[in-house]
Amino acid sequence: MSVDYLLHESSVGYAIFKVKLQSDTIGARLKEVQAAHEDLSKFGKMIDLLMFAPFQGASQALENANDISEGIMSDYLKTTLESALPKAGKKNKITLGVGDKNLAGSIKGGLNGLECETPETSELAGDLLRGLRLHAEKLLKQLQTGDISRAQLGLGHAYSRAKVKFSVQKNDNHIIQAIATIDHLDKAVNTFSMRVREWYGWHFPELVKIVSENHKYAQCALFIGDKKTLSEDSLHDLAKIVDDDESIARAIIEAARVSMGQDISEADMENVMMFARRTAELTAYRKSLGNYLVAKMGIVAPNLAALIGETVGARLISHAGSLTNLAKYPASTVQILGAEKALFRALKTKGNTPKYGLIYHSSFIGKAGQKNKGRISRFLANKTSIASRIDNFSMQPTRKFGEALRAQVDERLRFYSEGINPTKNADAMKAAMDATLASMDIDDPTAAGAEEEISAPGVTSQAVEQKQRKEKKKEKKSKSADVEMVDVDDKAAKKDKKKQKKQEAESAMDIDEDVVKAKLKKEKKEKRKVEALVSGEVPDEQIKKKKKKSQAE
Repeated sequence: MSVDYLLHESSVGYAIFKVKLQSDTIGARLKEVQAAHEDLSKFGKMIDLLMFAPFQGASQALENANDISEGIMSDYLKTTLESALPKAGKKNKITLGVGDKNLAGSIKGGLNGLECETPETSELAGDLLRGLRLHAEKLLKQLQTGDISRAQLGLGHAYSRAKVKFSVQKNDNHIIQAIATIDHLDKAVNTFSMRVREWYGWHFPELVKIVSENHKYAQCALFIGDKKTLSEDSLHDLAKIVDDDESIARAIIEAARVSMGQDISEADMENVMMFARRTAELTAYRKSLGNYLVAKMGIVAPNLAALIGETVGARLISHAGSLTNLAKYPASTVQILGAEKALFRALKTKGNTPKYGLIYHSSFIGKAGQKNKGRISRFLANKTSIASRIDNFSMQPTRKFGEALRAQVDERLRFYSEGINPTKNADAMKAAMDATLASMDIDDPTAAGAEEEISAPGVTSQAVEQKQRKEKKKEKKSKSADVEMVDVDDKAAKKDKKKQKKQEAESAMDIDEDVVKAKLKKEKKEKRKVEALVSGEVPDEQIKKKKKKSQAE
């Protein structure tokens, strides 16, 4: 399909080009045609600049760049196209070449009668647009050399700053760096401590058996120095290093007196003490960095930390790349996160896939029995996925949901071991939501409204709206229930009235039955008399009377 006009969106503005010469679709893939697009002298004859609409400033350029990235035709672009292109009709169809597919759809919908071609639908449009991007700086004669490159650099920085929403408090990058540093420090401290033990052990070998912990050993070695200088006067200071345990301090002093270690020179002792000091400082820094990680996890991912622990949670975030990536992962991926090699090995050899990855270091996996480790890891991965999503999308930190999820995992462990039925997930989450809402500081509940509910820690506006809808539904149900109860009472009263009327009617019918029967008898007698008179017959009563008289005589 042929292309009549081309839209070139750049960092300096919009440019509309008219296509004068275009190759047919059959010869578009030829090397000569491709080379012609790269040659400015040949490509300049194919197109002609129709209109150039520059941006008025960096803010307008950023606004239009955001619209283009989302596939929206801005008002400025619409005005430019309407003023540059002729009016299209049924007979006069116009085809515009656009680089972005979504932008082409919005232009086609916003301007009637205009057809749009993209590189996906037309190879000719793609080749022409590539040629425009290659020679744009020379085709736009109003610009000087280097203007487009400088505008691109500035717009790229502004666009990146606008897209990346940076939060000083809630930044998981520090967690990723901290947990990586802790892993390196653990290895370094372990290696250095073993070197201190070996080096200082030549002078005081009995100290290793008395003090086994690495950081305490380095501090003791730094404090003792030459074992000959150790006396009863240093008992109190030495006890502080070993957690105020006087018996251990006394054992160190006594061992120093009868030590089999060799004496070392002052220069050697100086180097040993310097290395022990570095090891002790490194151990202290490792401890402070661990406290920093705990505090940072309490701000960035408090629910994840409450559920699975700060260290394991930080490892999951680091392995996923960010808290957002971890929140996007399904529970099945979170379960084996960190065991990718074992998973691919199992898929390749058609063996059993791993049941857990990094979450194996959680205390829940250790508490579970051997046959229940797979089930509890799957359940824990599910709750971990929920906790990470709550942390990622909540506005303020809260531990309520993480504690509720941890209680659920504990209940599931008891269910596997003792058979006690756990709490339903809906009930647990509702209780956590109520606890979160109850933790808000509201002075006047009637005047506070929904705005203070939205400011609850960890509660989004959608959750508050959902709760308000539920409360309204409950009120409607209670009102409808009251109305139904009133209707039931009215119906019962009407039924009672009907029953009373029936009973009265039946009693009245019983009383009047004798009277009615008597009346019927009289009516029958009278009727018979009338029939006898009419027919001339003698009534039965007169015959009876005559018989009685004859019998009496």
